[in-house]
Amino acid sequence: MAALFTVMLVCVAGLGVLDSVALDTREHIHDLGVCKAIGMTPRQTVSLVLASVSAIGVSGALLGVPAGYALRHLVLPVMGRAAGTGMPSPALHVYTPVQLILPGLGGVVLAVLGALASAGWAARSRTATTLRTE
Repeated sequence: MAALFTVMLVCVAGLGVLDSVALDTREHIHDLGVCKAIGMTPRQTVSLVLASVSAIGVSGALLGVPAGYALRHLVLPVMGRAAGTGMPSPALHVYTPVQLILPGLGGVVLAVLGALASAGWAARSRTATTLRTE
């Protein structure tokens, strides 16, 4: 059940990123058209969109992973006291700092994978069409 729940959460997060990047790309398509008109290649367009998403993913990882770790240490003891049992130390100290890097990197990878469709659309769009878009 935990694996299925994790897969469902990853899918929902990926669709959320796809939606956000699609809206952002459509809002800035005129700007991308100007860049394409002065010589930006499709590969550079994809790189530009993915770089903007990567920066947001890295900042989210740098803020979200420590916040989640701290919140876990606040909530688990309260849950244990509410259930009438003490929370043993091994239940609280599950992750090492090295293991916390993986969820952060996973968030960045998820952001980039979610943005690939919008980046490809922006790269394939014709320059004249994008310049007419407001």
